[in-house]
Amino acid sequence: MAAHRREPRTASPAPTGPAQTRAAQTRATPTSAAQTGATPTGATPTGATPSRSGGADRDRRPTREELAAAADRTIPDVIAPGLTVLFVGINPGLWSAATGRHFARPGNRFWPALHRGGFTPHRLHPSEQDTLPGYGLGITNMVDRASARADELTAAELVEGAEVLADKVRRHRPAWVAVVGVTAYRIGFGRPKAAFGPQPELLGDARLWVLPNPSGLNAHFTAETLGAAFGELRAATAGPA
Repeated sequence: MAAHRREPRTASPAPTGPAQTRAAQTRATPTSAAQTGATPTGATPTGATPSRSGGADRDRRPTREELAAAADRTIPDVIAPGLTVLFVGINPGLWSAATGRHFARPGNRFWPALHRGGFTPHRLHPSEQDTLPGYGLGITNMVDRASARADELTAAELVEGAEVLADKVRRHRPAWVAVVGVTAYRIGFGRPKAAFGPQPELLGDARLWVLPNPSGLNAHFTAETLGAAFGELRAATAGPA
């Protein structure tokens, strides 16, 4: 069992399939939170303050046996119609699969970066993931099956996952789709030169953005620079369409 999550190897082949985004599409104006009735990102959901307790087992660590048994499991998306941003992880790690919580492993910096970037008024615990739609946010994955390392995934799995993601976006119509991991994006969408930040094409009617992988293994980004990268997306979602 690996201690951290790595992105798929860049040497993997990058097949191009129907999952590629349509660069020739006319850029559509994304659905705003005001149009959908969703709470603007960064604001506390109306009528409720997210719980910080997360239950008695909030900080319980899965056993080695539980982690081993979690391989190939799936976990539910956190999703709703008309979100401002749908975050897309690579695939669940064993810790996430064992707990049912996205980005759950201690040391993963997704939740701190979400707060530092201005999407949430305080740092959420993974056990609070179901409060995200109240902030106009959601989480899904490129590939559903859990693995100890993201680089165990094949290029074919990532391409197929991009197809599934495209269908999910058409059904739920988020304004923005943020893929958390540039290598997975390059392989899955057949964009070998894609860089971090906004992408020139759309996925359905949603604008695309690529964020750094928040894994603790990603030494190229500190907590501060990850927060800044998330903050750039946050600023874009708040700006003019």
